[in-house]
This record gives sequence, C-alpha cells and structure tokens, in this order.
Amino acid sequence: MRVVLYGADVDQIRDQVDSHPDLRIVSDSPDVVVCYGGDGTLLAAELEWPSIPKAPIKHSLRGNRCIAHPATAVLERLARGDLVRTEYMKLQCLLRANGESGTGRTLTAMNEFGVHMARINTAVRFKFWINDEPYNDEREILGDGFVVSTPFGSTAYFNHITRGFFHSGIGIAFKSTSEHTNHVVIGEDAVVRILITRGPAILAYDNSDEYFNLRAGDELTISKHPMPAVLLTWSRMKYPSDAF
Repeated sequence: MRVVLYGADVDQIRDQVDSHPDLRIVSDSPDVVVCYGGDGTLLAAELEWPSIPKAPIKHSLRGNRCIAHPATAVLERLARGDLVRTEYMKLQCLLRANGESGTGRTLTAMNEFGVHMARINTAVRFKFWINDEPYNDEREILGDGFVVSTPFGSTAYFNHITRGFFHSGIGIAFKSTSEHTNHVVIGEDAVVRILITRGPAILAYDNSDEYFNLRAGDELTISKHPMPAVLLTWSRMKYPSDAF
C-alpha cells in the first residue's frame, strides 16, 4: 500500500511505517494519507490531497476527529484493510468578484466556509438565496458574518454559534445579526447564493492559510462538492458527533 505521511510530527511514526512489509512511503500518487496530529492536520491534508482516503491518527489535545489508538495498532489495521471507509460530504464555493468576467474562483471545504467582517467596528451586510428563493424576504442581513457548514463541520464553528449540530444537509449559521435571524439546515443538494451588499469582509475556509477580501457586489455560490472526503476510521461513524 502506497502511503503519504502528513503532519508536523510524522517523523515519530516514520520508522513504524517504513519497516512494515505491506506499507510503502511515497511522495505522490498515494493509496492513503496517514495524518499524524489533530483535526487541523486532517483538514490541511484534505486540502492538499483531496478525496484520497485519510487515516487520521491522534497526536494532539485537539483531535476529536482522529483515531485515539496507538499508531502501531492503527497502522496494523490499515495494512490489513481493517479500517472502516467512511465518506463525508464536502462543499464547494464559487467566488465571483463584482464585475469580474469569466468563471471566478472555486474553493472546497470539508468543514465550512466562513465570512466575517474585516473591520471590528464595521458590520458586513449581505443577502441570501436558497435555490434562487430569497431568504429573509430578500432583506439585507446585518451582522458579523455567517458560516455555511457540512454535517462533518457542524460540530465545529457551526456548533459554537448555534449550540447544535446536524446529521445531513447543509447548515447556515449567522453571527451576531442586528435582527434575529434563524439558523437553517437545508438539503444537501441545495444551492446557496450570497451577495455581499456592504463590506469589507473576509472569506475563509477550513484551516487554510488562504483568505479572500470581499467587497460590495461580490457573490458566493455554495453547493455540494461532487467528490466526498474519505476517512478510514476505527469503527463506522453513525453521526458527525461520534468519536473516532
């Protein structure tokens, strides 16, 4: 099995992988990516190696999505094919700048896309459409921003905002709006369109180092990505909140 090792501390398990007769460390075209770290390591690995199966081994205090078993045991199960393959929906976001011609920029996320005001003393204003139907009666929403989340990511920022999570669909949570605005969970095949009506704002996704400045007239279209993230887990996960 061709294995890529990913994480700041992967040298700690390199000898275990290298000495295993059924595992071979490679730098490209892997069968699986072994992530050694925490949840951020897993998300970063998915950005770099999209849709390649990930075996996330916990080596962090913040590793709720990682397998909390010794690396030796996880690697042995991996080599035997005894880890459980589980697919998770991802999102894609088409970003079009105001007045921009062409196809725009497409980003992908395993957890969420988040938009936040770029200046601490200036709120962001925006409008939402779900399947081309206006949300909030097509009125501007004024607040700190919003999060569009997958079920996998619903235990992260979405949960911090709403104190809840969801098992299927796409979740939209609003941050500190001037008027009460209901959070909503919609079908996974829905298309969400957001128009920034007043900025400045910042678009971020998962734990990427890449950020995008948003201004009035910029538009985001968020929908289900055609390819899922694939995790190799210790046992089958029923809900996104289940521990690995």
